[in-house]
Parts: sequence; C-alpha cells; structure tokens
Amino acid sequence: MVDGRQLVDFGSNDYLGLARHPAVAAAMSECAARCGAGSGASHLVTGHGTEHARLEEELAAFTGRERALLFSTGYMANLAAVTALAGRGELVLLDRLSHASLIDGALLSGARFRRYAHADAQAAERALAERSRDVAVIATDGVFSMDGDIAPLAQLARAAEAHDAWLIVDDAHGLGVLGPSGRGSLERLRLSCGDAPVLVGTLGKAFGTFGAFVAGTCELIEFLLQKARPYIYTTALPQPVAAATRKALDIAQHEPWRRERLLALTERFRAAASHAKVPLAASDTPIQPVMLGDSHTALLAQQELFNAGFWVVAIRPPTVPPGAARLRVTLSAAHTEAQVDGLVEQLSRVCARVQVACE
Repeated sequence: MVDGRQLVDFGSNDYLGLARHPAVAAAMSECAARCGAGSGASHLVTGHGTEHARLEEELAAFTGRERALLFSTGYMANLAAVTALAGRGELVLLDRLSHASLIDGALLSGARFRRYAHADAQAAERALAERSRDVAVIATDGVFSMDGDIAPLAQLARAAEAHDAWLIVDDAHGLGVLGPSGRGSLERLRLSCGDAPVLVGTLGKAFGTFGAFVAGTCELIEFLLQKARPYIYTTALPQPVAAATRKALDIAQHEPWRRERLLALTERFRAAASHAKVPLAASDTPIQPVMLGDSHTALLAQQELFNAGFWVVAIRPPTVPPGAARLRVTLSAAHTEAQVDGLVEQLSRVCARVQVACE
C-alpha cells in the first residue's frame, strides 16, 4: 500500500518472498515475548544473546566458513571489514560501481584507493601492477545492486592471491539467490572460501529480515571482533530479528522451490521484455534494469507505472552514472506469472510513451 493505493511491488529486494512469511513473523514475535524488543548494549558488553550466537553458527555453516560475525547493517559490515583490514598508506582497489559503503570504508581507513573500470578484471590487474607492494584489499560487490551483473570473481581472486591482498566480496544480492544451493555468487562461479577470504552478506534481502554479517576464518573473525569499530561501538541487533532470520534461513534451505521459482520468473520476465523491445541491461539475476537514459524519462516512467498499479523505482544519478538513469525492476518468488506478464505489458506501453514524450 503506497499513498493509499494497492500496488504490485517490483522494487524491493525480498527475493525469496520471506519478509512476510508467517513463520518468520511468528519467530520474531515469540522471541520478543521471551527476550524483549532490544539488545540493550553492544555485543562486547551485554548485548550478545543466545539467538545471536546460534545465528552466527548457522550463517557460518550455510556459507561454509569457520565463523561469522553479525552487524546491524550491510553498510556497517562493509565499513568494518575495509577499515579493519586496510591501513593508512596502503592501497584499496575497488570496482567503479562498488557499493558506497565499500568506498566509505576505504576513505575512513586512511588508505589510498583506486577504482578500476566496472567488472574489468584486466583493468584491476593493471592497477595492481602499478602498486604491487602495498595492496591491502580488493573489494567488490558479488552482484551489483543497480546493474544486476556479477563481478569477475575468479580473476579478482587470482589477482588478490598474487599480490597477497584480502579479497572482500559483498554478496548482499547473491546469497540466498544464486548457486545450486543458494550460497551466492561464489557458489555459482564454483569458487572456494579460500578464493574470497572475506564474505559479507546481508539479511534484509533474500532472507527478508534485517542486519548483516561477515564470514571467514576463525582468525579473521576474531581480528574483526577486536578491531572493527562499527562492531565494537554499536548496539547489537535485536534478538527477535536474529530469531526471525534463523527461521528464514531454515526455510530458504529447505524450500529450494523458492529460488527455482525466482529464477524461472526472471527468465520469463527477460524473454517477454526482450520480445516487447523493453530496453534491458545485460543481467540474468533478479535485478533487471530498464535503461532509459535521462532522469526525466525515468521519473515519467515511474509515475506511469504507479498509475497502472506497479511500484517500480527510478534510479538516477548520482546513484548511477550520468546518462544511465533506469527503472530498477526486481523479481521475487512471491510474484505470480500474471503479475510479471502484466508488468512487461505496462513497461512496453510506458517506455514507448515516455520516450516519445521526451523527444
């Protein structure tokens, strides 16, 4: 419901349709009655409870890592990882379209940072060759949130190993969605934990709740626990959120049909939109950008879709580069085939109208 209107939501990141799952909501409610609404302190004081500990163990098992560490948001998890692992004067290398939290982490760390052309592993390797002695971190999204494409993780992993650098992969939009068992971009590309030692994941997308985590070796997590200021100096995630996430994680693992349905709907959308000549970006993930160019056109299209009963958000500079404004369509396992087909039909009409109006 938006402004009093019932809309079909094609703008959220609720990929598996778990945000409103009754069992997830019940787990949160039951834990709130038992443990209270808030944690009351940071993890290192008195805020770390049983639900936190169990969730960390389950996230570590799910990702195939030795340990996991919970954070309040994905932004804070990325900030923590970069600032803890990169020192003043060292080099942090980022994809040009990396999430703002990775960029801010590099800035706050005091390290120097460079950005290479988007998803261009050769450009990354050239940048590394120029600064071969002091590279601390290579950081990238696994799935890019505004484009839906996947980073060249295999090449970046080789480059990081060659330069003795940490590879941080923020797989916020891959975990729960990609790979044979939903373990994300690394699983899809058949990469090991050793290829990407620092994995950042979020809980507010495929798992439908809130929060984030970093997963890795015992040594890495212990180092972050002692060193990462965004972890040390903030109130712990509420235990009811952790309990809800545990239930969501369990459902995601025991109901693979959700992931299979999501990918089938993504393929259906792409096939129909391509046939209707809707201008799509090259993405086979549930993030499907409709490329419209200028901001005015994108805003007109957003309003037209709103009027037709679809909630799709226009993404404009500075979130995306100038001239690359778009509608960001995201698919969910909760969508029906009829809803997907209806969106494509409206997109075809809307794109034709707004492009003519802006000529």
